[in-house]
Amino acid sequence: MATCQVYEQAKARAKRGERSVSSDELTGVQALERKHPGLPLAPGKVERREFESIRHGTRTFILSRDVVSGEIVAPHAGPTRTEADFLAHLQAVVATDLRALRWHMVCDQLNTHQSESLVRWVADLSGVQEDLGVKGESGILASMASRAAFLRDPTHKVVFHSTPKHSRLSQSDRNLAQHPRPQVAQTRLLHQCGGVTSQGLGLY
Repeated sequence: MATCQVYEQAKARAKRGERSVSSDELTGVQALERKHPGLPLAPGKVERREFESIRHGTRTFILSRDVVSGEIVAPHAGPTRTEADFLAHLQAVVATDLRALRWHMVCDQLNTHQSESLVRWVADLSGVQEDLGVKGESGILASMASRAAFLRDPTHKVVFHSTPKHSRLSQSDRNLAQHPRPQVAQTRLLHQCGGVTSQGLGLY
């Protein structure tokens, strides 16, 4: 099913108890804390902010946006973007609504989105009993193409819909890219992911 059709049919599927989400990653985001407090407003002077910052490394966001409501579901922030990270994020997404009959996941064709662990997870959720084979050798796990085909199966509990390569059809990716103030958007995401506790910590 084409990505645009997934979005177009999302509301109708929601009425049947099926959820549609768009997932993507934002990597290498610097977490910076201002070195000194800002100076408050004063007569004849605007509020001033400290220009020096303390680096707290980089973070990676893994995000899923509900296609119908626009809500960000179970956002994840961490130091890496691995196969295990993406699987853990999707497991957290599914755990937010155990009554959903089926989940439709829109994402790009990154290798971590077509991984062995995703195949095994979907097979377990969907009650698939057949032998999955051996990664790189045989069966469903033999190649990225065979794993992607399995993940696209519309009868599974979780169905993956891949965007074309080099596209901006992922809602999460497009909304971040087109945000008029991307630094503000990224800072809000870090707060939602529980990655900010001190005042003045921002993302650039």
